[in-house]
Amino acid sequence: MPLTTGASSAPHAQTASAAVDAAATDLVALSHDIHSEPELAFHEVRSALKTQRLLAERGFEIVTGQGGMDTAFRATYGDGPLVVGVCAEYDALPGIGHACGHNIIAASAVGTGLGLAEVADALGLTVVVVGTPAEEYGGGKALLLKAGAFDDIAAAVMLHPGPIDIAGARSLALTDVMVTYHGKESHAAVAPHLGINAADAVTVAQVSIGLLRQHLSPGQLIHGIVTEGGEAANIIPGRAAMQYTMRAVETASLRELEEKVYACFAAGALATGCSHELVESSPPYLELTPDPWLVEVFREEMESFGRAPVPAEFEAAVPLGSTDMGNVTQVLPGIHPVIGIDSGGAVIHQPDFEKAAREPGADRAVVEGAKMLARTVIRLAENEAERSRVLDRLARRTVTV
Repeated sequence: MPLTTGASSAPHAQTASAAVDAAATDLVALSHDIHSEPELAFHEVRSALKTQRLLAERGFEIVTGQGGMDTAFRATYGDGPLVVGVCAEYDALPGIGHACGHNIIAASAVGTGLGLAEVADALGLTVVVVGTPAEEYGGGKALLLKAGAFDDIAAAVMLHPGPIDIAGARSLALTDVMVTYHGKESHAAVAPHLGINAADAVTVAQVSIGLLRQHLSPGQLIHGIVTEGGEAANIIPGRAAMQYTMRAVETASLRELEEKVYACFAAGALATGCSHELVESSPPYLELTPDPWLVEVFREEMESFGRAPVPAEFEAAVPLGSTDMGNVTQVLPGIHPVIGIDSGGAVIHQPDFEKAAREPGADRAVVEGAKMLARTVIRLAENEAERSRVLDRLARRTVTV
């Protein structure tokens, strides 16, 4: 049965949309500026400052250094009882820049904030644009949650670019680890019997993982790279390292997978006589569980802009990655829809998607996405039952992931 989402107040929706249109040139310029100067996790200095500046110029109060991260911030407008967060991302990928389109995320988040600021007083809103660094690597939102940056936020929204429109996008739980093997160097010809080959430990572990794959449950994934494997062919490697990522549809399934993969890592050490150490590269990413009511409202807004989002019954079949926005949705109501940018079939993390992320289709996504998110929040603020629901959940919140 379809959810009853209720119609948006035309005056408030029009006011917010007009504010986004008025800022469109600046929003697109921000998107292009961030795209032109890609910065990696925790080092998004220029991108964060440009995002903050545009908000500050429109009356938002900026507080930087959230969670001890130089590039994290909260930009606040209004003082209403319903506090809504809009998440901005701006980190890039190594080697291929903004092939995940975070420039679009940052610009659309600013646009959403500006649109909502125009109706904040009338709707009893406090609008908080949360600058969240290190989504690709580092779990910025997970760190911000632990630091209390979301403690007063009743609901959070953001969107992500992609090749198609998905209103109820979900993501996989993820653990990312670094595995280091310690052996003993020796000359590979003169005295190989005196060495303990750390690179062999890597090989054993990878073969074990390869054999494990046939027994993985649906939705479980393993992928990794060798980051260190020796310095010269005539030296038995005394140190070798890998980075591995494990994913699953749910956290419980991920924990089962971790146990099996960690046994493969241990097998590499046992078979070769190495020692090994395991370090999590970032906080675990939990599965994205979007709020059903907000999803259906956003779907209606997508359709009102002439878009054709994937039908709800097929959304679970769309392959997705992982995001630290999943951690946020485990604590409070939120959404992370995907907005199509005319990428010519390219998907995120491909070079052609990086090019598409500053083309006209991406610029359209910045402006339309900001309007759709703002109008979704407006409908939440105007719907007495749903407004009470998220506020009641906030009042009862006891868990921070």
